[in-house]
Amino acid sequence: MTTYDTLLTLARLILPADFLDCFDIVTLDTNSDMLTIHLDEQNLPPVSSSGHVFESKGFLPAVEIRDFPIRDRKVTLCVRRRKWLDKETGSIVCNTFNLTAEGTRHSKEFAFFLKGLLGEIPDYGPLS
Repeated sequence: MTTYDTLLTLARLILPADFLDCFDIVTLDTNSDMLTIHLDEQNLPPVSSSGHVFESKGFLPAVEIRDFPIRDRKVTLCVRRRKWLDKETGSIVCNTFNLTAEGTRHSKEFAFFLKGLLGEIPDYGPLS
């Protein structure tokens, strides 16, 4: 097994389910109390039932998603989605991903855990 395969296996254990099906890990930033994992959407054009052709036009601004802490470090997923030019209509479109719990900036799994533990999803303090 190569180093890349080992890191990919570890990332699959750490990241929310199915993240690596649509996103690639770009970089990791760490400091004493925070781990930030930067992810970019893979170059997979939107699916069009009308046969439109799409061209990648860069990325939308990054969105930060809070996830489960690891070894006393807060974890933030810094996610950039691609924007696509519909060559037929000239409009910009994006793939839609359900990455966070509704009304929060927490991963769905982390929000579910917090709600079960605390009865609510905090928007303040060390878990926010």
